[in-house]
Amino acid sequence: MSAALLLLPDFLLIAGGAALRRLHGFDGAFWTGVERLVYYVLFPALLFRSLATARFALGDAGSLIATGLIFTLSAMALSALARPLFRLPKDVFAACFQCGFRFNTYIVLAVADRLGGAPGVALASLLVGVLVPTVNVAAVSMLAHGRGVSVGTELLRNPLVLATAAGLAWNGAGLPVPALPARVLELLASAALPLGLLAVGAGLTFERHALPLPALAWFHAVKLMAMPAIALVAARALALSPLELQVAMTQAAVPTATSAYILAARMNGRGAPVALIVSTGTLLAALTLPLWLGLVAP
Repeated sequence: MSAALLLLPDFLLIAGGAALRRLHGFDGAFWTGVERLVYYVLFPALLFRSLATARFALGDAGSLIATGLIFTLSAMALSALARPLFRLPKDVFAACFQCGFRFNTYIVLAVADRLGGAPGVALASLLVGVLVPTVNVAAVSMLAHGRGVSVGTELLRNPLVLATAAGLAWNGAGLPVPALPARVLELLASAALPLGLLAVGAGLTFERHALPLPALAWFHAVKLMAMPAIALVAARALALSPLELQVAMTQAAVPTATSAYILAARMNGRGAPVALIVSTGTLLAALTLPLWLGLVAP
């Protein structure tokens, strides 16, 4: 119950975004602008600030990174089974494959902030920085197969990857962040989480016949059940600290990122089944995420 109450404000913001989408003046064009602002400006500022000012040695987080890679790669393998199990068309499978392992960064960082404050956000930012390139390579490679798209180019254009690399480099060089840029970054970062969660809610769409029900259930089972279960086993085996354990479980148990829909729609035009998975998964995560976090509460 305490985990559910802890996450209630975040899911209320998601619900608020869904409600605002239906009001005059808050149409699709408005939310497209909000999403771009968050993705290209606010969240990169949050990631850079968190990593550039964090007080940790990269080597100290080795077990956390290993846990993240274990549950992510495992979920990729399980997601790949969807095509032979449900005989999905090649283009539908290529679009939906990413839904079993991609994570909603907005929710990850919002929950990490509630669980551990600045140290929690720093650990989550580090894990995001490692896993964003990992999941993007897998997703883009599947979608780009036979289409002549460069995976490297896609990664180099990803603002979250660039912000993470810059933040880690700044931290590694031991450079201070001057007062004025630090304040600007602080203001930008403070707007990232609430606007990001509102945008998640505004992006919820439901096209019931876009994907067969068994395949829809499979991707939800992989993302919301199997992935956090694997994370829990790996985290226990690698003896993560209590905060690292909570961050790892959050990363594994959040729903699929809305950017999965954008990527699928842009690269192969099969965004509808992805939107269905993302939207229904976000609703289900309101129930499953508190349950998983309740298992690792200190």
